Amino acid sequence: MTPLGDVLLHFYIELTLITFTVTKERAMIVKMAAGNLKTKYGEYHEVLYYDGQKESIALVMGDVKDGEEVLCRVHSSCLFGHAFNSIECDCREQMEKSQQLIEKEGKGIVIWLEQEGKGNGHFALLKSVEHKRQGVKQADAYEAVGFKRDARDFRAAAEILKDLGVRSVRMITGNANKTETLTSYGVKVVGTVPT
Repeated sequence: MTPLGDVLLHFYIELTLITFTVTKERAMIVKMAAGNLKTKYGEYHEVLYYDGQKESIALVMGDVKDGEEVLCRVHSSCLFGHAFNSIECDCREQMEKSQQLIEKEGKGIVIWLEQEGKGNGHFALLKSVEHKRQGVKQADAYEAVGFKRDARDFRAAAEILKDLGVRSVRMITGNANKTETLTSYGVKVVGTVPT
């Protein structure tokens, strides 16, 4: 190998190690754009984030910087529920209930993550539908067709909450795993509100 080749290879290895270290310890998330959004449940400030692979969105109502016990819904995308108005899932209803609670409180955050099919993708969702129609719970249906019960990653949500300067949250969720995962990433979760 030439001296220049050695230098480039060394540089590539160093860069790879640095990137791995940063992404392993903390998600690299970048604020891309922001604007206001009027909804059926009040006006939000929309903030678009990007982690190098996926976009995530924070809908923020009111002043949440340095906020304590801020209502927060971390919501994964669902084509069936949100785009196609499926009656076979409750994703749309969970989002509406969350926005209603935030509107009533006058302050809160909805974080939208691109994690279709509990992070397994839409293909997994399509493959699992027949099992779910037979009464199998969604997580079990994913497993039955060869996917993880829940492949979602909430690190981006944790980084977004840190970027927004929130001190503690009350999660709008019935999913204990979600709150435990966010806590493991340094988010102070002081309670939950069921959807």
